[in-house]
Amino acid sequence: MSRFAGKVALVTGGGGGIGSATSRRLAAEGARVFVADAAGEHAARVAAEIRDAGGAAQELVFDLTSAEASREAVAAVEAQTERGAIDVLVNNAGAMRRGALLDTSEDDWELSFAVNVDALFHMCRAVLPGMIAAGGGSIVNTASQWGLTPAPGHIAYNVTKAAVVSFTKSLARDYAPDRVRVNAVCPGEIHTPMLERGIAEKGKTIADLDALVPFGRIGRPEEVAALIAFLASDDAEFVCGSCVEITGAQAVA
Repeated sequence: MSRFAGKVALVTGGGGGIGSATSRRLAAEGARVFVADAAGEHAARVAAEIRDAGGAAQELVFDLTSAEASREAVAAVEAQTERGAIDVLVNNAGAMRRGALLDTSEDDWELSFAVNVDALFHMCRAVLPGMIAAGGGSIVNTASQWGLTPAPGHIAYNVTKAAVVSFTKSLARDYAPDRVRVNAVCPGEIHTPMLERGIAEKGKTIADLDALVPFGRIGRPEEVAALIAFLASDDAEFVCGSCVEITGAQAVA
């Protein structure tokens, strides 16, 4: 498929599990991908792998929690595009801090909002003017199943991902007239490095999580990337303001 031929995509958290899979998927379908990540070595590795596979990619390292850094990064990308705008923005970067309220520090709470919510605000404010002037674009946010139904012991993550859901719906209503489509994916348990760190802390295994999913296993980053690619593509031209669960029918445990 070449649904993104000639288009420019920016993926935040592009060096992580879902982010790297999304960067590869969009590049494989013809997009020129800017792999954004605070960890420069991860962004560079993913961009190099895409280029080695014949795709077009470039690493982009900046602080998503800074409004100024976000504006500068977007402007640098826009300057390299033919229409002066980013076609696809995937707000995927995220932070998970575990704990119920009394186990959650002020620093963990503030970091969760800075990465999971404030970064979306900064990035969307930076890309929207260009998208609108160019006649439209697509924004896909990574929320979570837990933003729809909270999981116990993850209050900061639950609340910030619920904010992503609300942010997505609000942004979609405001900018659909400008042909900017905004949607979100809401993954359940996905086999990523973040998940592996979490289950190691709890003394659990992937097999333990697989047993909780009616489909028989947890999800793969590539499966979320496929959903993101669909939502970002013209195949989803009338999909706007949707928050799509991808869980293998798993209820929140």
